[in-house]
Amino acid sequence: MKKSYFLFVCACALLVGCKHNTSPVIAINQVGFSPLQEKTATIALDGLEQTTNDQQPTTRVFILNENQDTVWQGTASPTMLNPVSGKPRQLVDFSDLKECGEYTLCVTIPSLSSLASAHFIINERPYRELTRAALRAYYHQRASMATEEPYAEGYARPAGHPDDHVLVHASAATDTRPEGTVISSPGGWYDAGDYNKYIVNSGYTMGVWLMAYEMNKAYFDTLHLNIPESPIPCPDMLAEAMYNIRWMLTMQDTDGGVYHKLTEPDFEGFIRPDECRKTRYVVLKTTAAALDFAATMALAARVYAPFEAAYPGFVAEATKAAKRAYQWAEDNPIVYYDQPKMNEHFSPAITTGAYDDNCVVDEFYWAATELYLLTHDNVYKEKALNTCPEEYTPAVWGDVAELASLEWMMHRDEQIDFTLECQDALLSHLLPYIEEGETVSVYRSPYGNRENDFFWGCNSEGCCWRGVECLYAYRLTGDERYRINAERCLNYVLGQNATGYCYVTGFGTNPTSHPHHRLSFSHPKGTLPGFLAGGPNPARQDAETDGVKYPKGIAADESYLDYQPSYASNEVTINWNVTLFALTAGIDAMEQ
Repeated sequence: MKKSYFLFVCACALLVGCKHNTSPVIAINQVGFSPLQEKTATIALDGLEQTTNDQQPTTRVFILNENQDTVWQGTASPTMLNPVSGKPRQLVDFSDLKECGEYTLCVTIPSLSSLASAHFIINERPYRELTRAALRAYYHQRASMATEEPYAEGYARPAGHPDDHVLVHASAATDTRPEGTVISSPGGWYDAGDYNKYIVNSGYTMGVWLMAYEMNKAYFDTLHLNIPESPIPCPDMLAEAMYNIRWMLTMQDTDGGVYHKLTEPDFEGFIRPDECRKTRYVVLKTTAAALDFAATMALAARVYAPFEAAYPGFVAEATKAAKRAYQWAEDNPIVYYDQPKMNEHFSPAITTGAYDDNCVVDEFYWAATELYLLTHDNVYKEKALNTCPEEYTPAVWGDVAELASLEWMMHRDEQIDFTLECQDALLSHLLPYIEEGETVSVYRSPYGNRENDFFWGCNSEGCCWRGVECLYAYRLTGDERYRINAERCLNYVLGQNATGYCYVTGFGTNPTSHPHHRLSFSHPKGTLPGFLAGGPNPARQDAETDGVKYPKGIAADESYLDYQPSYASNEVTINWNVTLFALTAGIDAMEQ
C-alpha cells in the first residue's frame, strides 16, 4: 500500500481554509466488527442544503491502518434523508476490508468544507468482552450481599438490603400471613436504577436469559464471569441466574400466590445500598406475578435438570412451585396491580415502579407453554394453544406471548403445525423492518426508521430485541439476511445511530457515562461497566425535572440525554441488559 500521508494531505488540500470541526459526524459501531461482518458507517451532512441528484456532494473516504497506510478508499453513497428527522446522511460500506487491526476512517466533503475521522477495529471476537460485561452487570446488581474482590473487579461495595426482615403489606395480608408479618426474602437483583425487586420484570428477564442459554449452550458453557459461584459444576451464566431464581422462590406465599414486588414505599435517594434504611414490604399477590413466576420456574426446572449435582432438589422444588403458582392464577385470574387504587385502601402508600398489566392472556399462554415443555402433560398444551393471541407482538415485560411462541418454534417436534404458524408469523413481523433497513435507513438498520421506534427503553425493547428476533429467524431458516440484520441492530446500539453514543457504559469511544443508576452514582469509582441505557424517548417524561432539559427541536431519535437525572432516557434495568447480552452472545457464538 502507498503511505497514506500523501493521500491524506491531498484530501486536506481540498479543504484549505476550512474549519476542522466535528461535522460531518461519523456514526459507527464503536466496539468492533468481525472480519466477515458487513461494515458500514453513516456520515452526517448537517448544514448541507438539499440537492438534486446531479449536485450530490462527493464524499471521499479513506481508511488508514495503525501504520498510517491507506488500506481502503472509496466514496460514500448518494445523500439520503433520515426518515425520522429529515436530516441528510450518507452511507459508506467498507465490508470488503477484512483484515484484523485498528483503523481510522477519514471522510472529506469539499462542498461542506468538512473533514472528520473515526476509529474502529476489526477483531475475530469483538463482542466476547461486551457479552461478559453485560452479564457481569448482574453481579453488581446483587442485593443482600457485598460485592468483593477479586469478583468486583474494582467495583467492590458493602452489602445492602439484607431483606431478612420484610413486612407483609396490608394489600398482601392473608389469614396465615396477616399485615405486618415478617418474612425473609434475601438475594435477587436490584431491578434497575433503584433498589427494589419486581417479580413481573424479573420473570421476563429470566425467560429471555434461560432461552438465550438454550440457544447457545456451548458458548455460555465456556464463558467465565469471575463470580463467587464459578467453581461449581454449572455454567457461570446459570450460576448467576440462580442467585435471582432463589430470591423469586421466596416471593411465593403459602397458598401458591406470588407477591408482585418487594419494595420500600417510595424510592431511596441516590445513596449506597448499605446507607438505605427504609422499611421494605412485599406487596399484593397478582395474577401476572403468579404466571410469570410459574413460567420462570417451569423453564428453570427444565434448563437446570442437567445440573442436579450443583443444585440438589432444585428441579423438584421449581416444578412444584410452578404448578402451584399456575393453579393460583387459574383460581384468581383477574387480580391486577392497580397502584393508585391500592393506595386508596391500604397504607403505607406505595409509589415505586408499578409493572401493572391488565391483560394476562399472554402470561397464561407463556406459563402453560413452559409447563407443557417441562411435564409433557397435554392439559397444559391445550391450555397454551387456547390462549395463543392472534396478533404477533414483540416480547416485553408486559406482553410475553412471543416468548411462548419462540419456545414452540425451538421445540418443533412438540406441535409441528402450530410451530410452523408461529414461524411464519415471526418472519412476517420482521419483513417490513428488514425492507426498511435495505431501502430507507440511513443507518442500514431494521430499527430506527420510524418515529414510533423510540420510547422508554427502546434500545432494548426495540433495537436489541429486534436483533434477537432476527437471530431466532436465522436459526430457524438459515437465511443470511436475518444474521446480517441482527448485526445491524447491534451496530445501531453501539454507535451507528442519530446521537453517536455507544449506549453501553464503559464501551466505545463515546459511551453512556452518566446513567440513572444509584449503584453507579454512589460508587467512588463511578459508572459501572456493561449496562445498556434506555435510549431516545420523545415522550420525555422527565423533562424539566431535576434540571433535565432537552434541546429544542430535536427529533425522536435524538431525544436522549447522558445525564443522571434523565430517568426517561438514561436508566438501566435488568430486562434491558438481558436483551443486550442475548444479542451479543448470539452474534459472537456464530464466530466460534
